[in-house]
Parts: sequence; C-alpha cells; structure tokens
Amino acid sequence: MITTAKYIRISTSGQNESRQKDSSTLEYFDVISGIVPFTERPQAKRLLEDVRSGAIKTIIVHSVDRLGRNAYDIQSTMELLNKEDVNLIVENLGLHSRIDDKPNPIFKMICDLLANVSQIERESIKERISEGIAIAKIKGKYKGRVKGITETNEDFLSKYKGEIKYIKNESFSLSQLKKMTNLSINTIRKIKTMI
Repeated sequence: MITTAKYIRISTSGQNESRQKDSSTLEYFDVISGIVPFTERPQAKRLLEDVRSGAIKTIIVHSVDRLGRNAYDIQSTMELLNKEDVNLIVENLGLHSRIDDKPNPIFKMICDLLANVSQIERESIKERISEGIAIAKIKGKYKGRVKGITETNEDFLSKYKGEIKYIKNESFSLSQLKKMTNLSINTIRKIKTMI
C-alpha cells in the first residue's frame, strides 16, 4: 500500500514540534541538527528505505529547512526523491515537487533559492552568537562556566537527555555524533563515560 509520510525534524529535544505534527499521516521524526546530512539521520534513513521499497510516494515537510541547513544537502535530497518519483510537498509554501507525475520546475527554482537562504540563515545565526559572546566578554558579562562548581553525574546527564540516545548508539563515530548533537567531542566522551 502506497502511503503519504510526513518528515519532522527539530534540532534539540527542547524545541516544540507541534506545528509540524499531522496525525493523519505516517510520521518520521528526527531530533537532530539540520547540518547532519539527510541520509545520515536515523528516521530519514528509515524513510528513504520505505521510499525505495515503494511504500512511500508522497512526503510532506513543514518547510524546506526541515530537510537541512546546507544548500547542497537539501538539493541532493530533493534530487534523490525526484529520482524515486516521490512527490515532495512543502506545507508552508503549498508547493508540490510533481504535478501530473512530472517534475514541477517552479518547485525546484523556489526550493533551490530557499535552500540557499536556509544555509545563509544558519551562518548568520552562528555569526550573531559569536558577536554576542565577544561583546559580553568585553563588558565582563560573559564568563563561561564558573570554576570550582561541581555537579553530580545525574545533573550533568540531565542536560543532554535528547542527545544521550544517539551517544549510546555505538554505530555512530564521534565526528558523526558531534554533527548530530552539536556537542563538542570532549562532552560526548564525558557522557560516554557516564552512561
């Protein structure tokens, strides 16, 4: 039976995914950074397996940036889905990648543009954060972690509840985990020693 699926991605477990939810479709839900390539995300991999088996022919995403934050990765994912004759629907634009079972050229043009905007937006966010930290340091308001304060292992691990399930999975390398969780390799190693 051919099914419509919805792909949902949020970057951290603290984010609210309710605006992307749709109880009428089969859902594939990743809590992962948009910088992790689509083909390396656990639920996206499952979705692609179902696409290749012919079970999924329509995929809905809330917005283009749910596919990723890297223009090349977004475009590669859209091309991969196009080769599988999958109709990709971007909800917030009301656009379909296929019309009458043929590729929609307007969809490609708009989504290519938005893929680049998504990447620029991510780079801009990183730049603003760095600038904010630099200004706070100059003003003496940013000191980082206070030295001498200790926390229990439970308190430390409680900050990374959403990431621990990926860190427990031995099939991911440290560099993959770094991309998936946005944590430093040292933090990932520390978590691994505690779980």
